[in-house]
Amino acid sequence: MALVFIQCIVNALFAKVALSLERSNVKDTTTHKSYAMMAFSYVGAMLASNQALQYVSYPTQVLGKSIKPIPVMILGVIYAHKRYPLRKYGFVLLITLGVALFMFKDKKGGLDTDHTFGWGEGLLIISLLLDGMTGAVQERARSEHRTQAYPMMINMNVWAVLYLGVALLVTGEGYNFVLFSMRFPSVLFQMFTFSIMSAIGQVFIFITVTTFGPLTCSIITTTRKFFTILASVVIFQHPMTSRQWMGTSMVFVGLTMDSVYGKERKNQQK
Repeated sequence: MALVFIQCIVNALFAKVALSLERSNVKDTTTHKSYAMMAFSYVGAMLASNQALQYVSYPTQVLGKSIKPIPVMILGVIYAHKRYPLRKYGFVLLITLGVALFMFKDKKGGLDTDHTFGWGEGLLIISLLLDGMTGAVQERARSEHRTQAYPMMINMNVWAVLYLGVALLVTGEGYNFVLFSMRFPSVLFQMFTFSIMSAIGQVFIFITVTTFGPLTCSIITTTRKFFTILASVVIFQHPMTSRQWMGTSMVFVGLTMDSVYGKERKNQQK
């Protein structure tokens, strides 16, 4: 939690500097209530996902989070009143299932055969629902206000700092972090450099959200790990199973069809 707290502080400062250099005449009209809701669901999703690792394996978490575009789309329809053509649902579902199929790892031996639905899976579901709510609030803000990337980044991270600051005080983790950093001061530099890299990456995320929408952003972030692993497979010539080849085909077909569909819709609107 302390690392995320530092990240959010650096993210907000980084966005503030970037906004001052941009000198845009467009004023962000998004309400603080919307940003407070975005930050709450964003922080909650992150904490639930991290907490889930205490009960489930990392591959299970990655597999569970691979369906993130689905709750983003569903809650976008329910809360933000976003409307998608039926084939759009098919494309997103095809991409999501393809990523899940590619990421899925066969169990070796008889390990975890008695494992049932528990706290880990429940936390992953909560994380996915909060991810969907974040996207839904962002989508609604985009449709009702002149939402801009840097103001969104600043406000979301400032609210996140407030939420996390209270949590650090209440849980006592903040005090433990201070003691730990006094004992190992080198960790502060490492956290700072990590946060700078995180802030640079977050800039592109918020630009994508405000320009193309949270659904497109969730598809990009979901397929990011897929393409990273696929590149590793191609470069180092690791063998792929028939299931992974099927998943790869589904992802590329879904992305291609979604891209073609988007172009057709723009042409029809002209």
